[in-house]
Amino acid sequence: MDDTIVRMPDENGEFEEIPEDSEDERIRFNAEKHILLEDAKKIKKGVSLEEEVIFPLEAKDDYGRIAAQTAKQVIIQKIREAERESIVGEFGGKEGEIISGIIQKVERGNVFIDFQRAVGIMPPDEQIRGENYRRGERIRAYLYQVEETPRGINLRLSRTHPEFLKNLFSIEVPEIAGGVVEIKSVAREPGSRSKIAVFSNDANIDPVGSCVGQKGIRVMTVMSELSGEKIDIIPWSEEPKEFVSNSLSPAKVLDITLKDDEHKALIEVANDQLSLAIGKGGQNVRLAAKLTGWKIDIKGVGGEEIVNPEEVVVQEVKEEPVISQTVEKELE
Repeated sequence: MDDTIVRMPDENGEFEEIPEDSEDERIRFNAEKHILLEDAKKIKKGVSLEEEVIFPLEAKDDYGRIAAQTAKQVIIQKIREAERESIVGEFGGKEGEIISGIIQKVERGNVFIDFQRAVGIMPPDEQIRGENYRRGERIRAYLYQVEETPRGINLRLSRTHPEFLKNLFSIEVPEIAGGVVEIKSVAREPGSRSKIAVFSNDANIDPVGSCVGQKGIRVMTVMSELSGEKIDIIPWSEEPKEFVSNSLSPAKVLDITLKDDEHKALIEVANDQLSLAIGKGGQNVRLAAKLTGWKIDIKGVGGEEIVNPEEVVVQEVKEEPVISQTVEKELE
């Protein structure tokens, strides 16, 4: 294949052909930035090569109203496109992170949050139940989507997303941010209660204790951001029996049988632990099933009745602790 030929001006302003892959360091001719020497001499006498030539543009005052309006619209459109690309570039890199803004307004259940250069929308199903949002307040939310629409850029926000809880712990717990401790699974009922399963890549570091912090300061900070949402921190295990048993904390499991074909776990607990294992309205066992991915049935030692988390209705249950029993030992 023949080498590509580039035409380069010589010292006299005349062109000569030079292969593109040659090591010639002379500047290539650009019609928008460069002018031939002979043409430059018509504008300014005595001009030399590589000298800058300044001359006034030709003025025109006969533009009509339509032409001026068209020019205005083109300029505005180009500015908007540039702003849109800039916003997408800025917030696109923050997708999957927690961002902070100021509440602009609440309209038809939707919360609009101002981030100076863009406005975020948090729909009702992404809001924590019971939270009150007031105009002018600063709020943090999880950015799960940057959406481009004909009307501009929409930032889709959530405070109920499981990743919001993960990111909050990542901010408060250096071990998670550093990758030493991992959050393996999250189950949430936003505004009420959550369970997280944690694992440590270092045998010398307790993953539960790291997330709790000294005197519970770390987990309390996360709870405060979530309007008092209770959080159970569970040690993750590769063994399904151990993991399912841990997930029912604070209740103590006496026996567990796994049915792999149905992906179901049959749990036996002491009669006085039954209500604690089930939780108020079946919440504890429901979150445990969501956390582990196993269907869980619970029965007392007597075996009189098997309780399914999707069918259970409990009228009165003891107050459940915020953190699992394993964590309580860290706080003593």
